[in-house]
Amino acid sequence: QVQLVESGGGLVQAGGSLRLSCVASERTFSIYVMGWFRQAPGKEREFVAAITRSGNTKHYADSVKGRFTVSRDNAKNTVNLQMDGLKPEDTAVYYCAARRLLRITSSRDEYDYWGQGTQVTVSS
Repeated sequence: QVQLVESGGGLVQAGGSLRLSCVASERTFSIYVMGWFRQAPGKEREFVAAITRSGNTKHYADSVKGRFTVSRDNAKNTVNLQMDGLKPEDTAVYYCAARRLLRITSSRDEYDYWGQGTQVTVSS
């Protein structure tokens, strides 16, 4: 029942930046661990980043460490993904996900709610 809506995707050149946002239509947003995943055409959905309920702990896939930053604003029911130094291999549909349990995880099967996705395309 929790609705997640991503925004901020677009077309950028390699080396550029984008900031994705995910807004939840849930007044108890702060109880959820939040994650970002991405899926390229013909490929499996893969983990990108996650953040704990308080925002004190963040987890990143090795492929994006040092380039992407996840953050959240519980007062605004929003989680963000700042993407810098984008590469063509970052091209994918990016999904926001919410997990009801406390423990942070990179496993897509352990997330309970998903947004519709936003397209990110990085040209060379």
